[in-house]
Amino acid sequence: MWTLAPKCLRFTAGMRGKKRVKGSLVTVKNVEKNFGDFHVLKNISLEIKKGEFFSLLGPSGCGKTTLLRIIAGFEDPTSGAVFLDDRNVIPIPANKRPVNTVFQTYALFPHLTIFENVAFPLRLRKVTNNIVKDKVQEFLELVKLPKEGKKLPSQLSGGQKQRVAIARALINEPSVLLLDEPLSALDAKLRQHMLIELDAIHDKIGITFIYVTHDQQEALSVSDRVAVMNEGEVVQIGTPFEIYESPQTPFIAHFIGETNFIKGKVTEILNEKRAMVEFPDLGSSLTVYQDKSLIKGDNVKLTIRPEKIRISTEKPEGLDEKWNVLQGKVDELIYSGFQTKFFIEIGPKRTMFRVFKQHVKFFTDEKAINWKDNVYIWWHNNDGYIVEVEAL
Repeated sequence: MWTLAPKCLRFTAGMRGKKRVKGSLVTVKNVEKNFGDFHVLKNISLEIKKGEFFSLLGPSGCGKTTLLRIIAGFEDPTSGAVFLDDRNVIPIPANKRPVNTVFQTYALFPHLTIFENVAFPLRLRKVTNNIVKDKVQEFLELVKLPKEGKKLPSQLSGGQKQRVAIARALINEPSVLLLDEPLSALDAKLRQHMLIELDAIHDKIGITFIYVTHDQQEALSVSDRVAVMNEGEVVQIGTPFEIYESPQTPFIAHFIGETNFIKGKVTEILNEKRAMVEFPDLGSSLTVYQDKSLIKGDNVKLTIRPEKIRISTEKPEGLDEKWNVLQGKVDELIYSGFQTKFFIEIGPKRTMFRVFKQHVKFFTDEKAINWKDNVYIWWHNNDGYIVEVEAL
């Protein structure tokens, strides 16, 4: 697994630190899109800040690309409005909006050199040759292709072609750059490299980026904020940290990364922050943090990320009441170098728990956990998150 440090952690002094923020504020108000009886977008409203790297994340068919196409002007909404700063751009045709789009397919002209592909938007505006030469070279250097101008697209790799497409989209200096799954045609290693390059480009130019992806690792890696979409609706907007650590629904917890779900009933309210919940499938009662207001008798669904859970063949000592401890048996384990994934059977119904153990020191320096071993697993109740509450 790979990732950049989330921007919410990298830019603790502000979204772009001291860099001058450019681009446009993008406001989507009550946008709906219907194709016949099929409601693709259902009353979407969101605001994207100037200079923000904002991602639309969701599974295929959730409406994220349709929303991007409406912002670009390639689709008209059934109802609603899209504002760039204070101007409603819905009546404005796509070629008149200060917006450019980078697609999954590179859409380069195969018969033109790389220089002329990047220069194409300037040629349409009849910019003088001297300015064209300087601007094209500037943007080829921006995407780290300063010596490739004389080549044809067929002579470049996939990653290089996508950089050319990005340079061409940026050379008109749009206030918003839209990116529709721009890396999905690349292999995993190249996608990782291009993601870092794309992030660096955004940091240099500082305009508003709106990035569509179904890959949660991509969205978490580069975004200032993420809007998670499902079935035509925005179900949560937040920083990558908030989306991952504090999912608002079971769908988000499941879609973003890996997690464990357990269902139980509140048996006691311990204080304003903690409650006792009985989990029948585990044969245990555990303490939970009250992320949502609970009352005795509520049915709840709790999620715990596998990397938050600790595991050992030895019973943990010295833990206070805020820690939950369970016993189980190793049903399966998968070693992947930097970590091992354990699948642990817990309780009378043999509920499966996933536990990820990071290898932070030499593996043979500690007692190995093997298949069929009896083990203890434990986590702090702050690390569990309630994603669903059903009152009596």
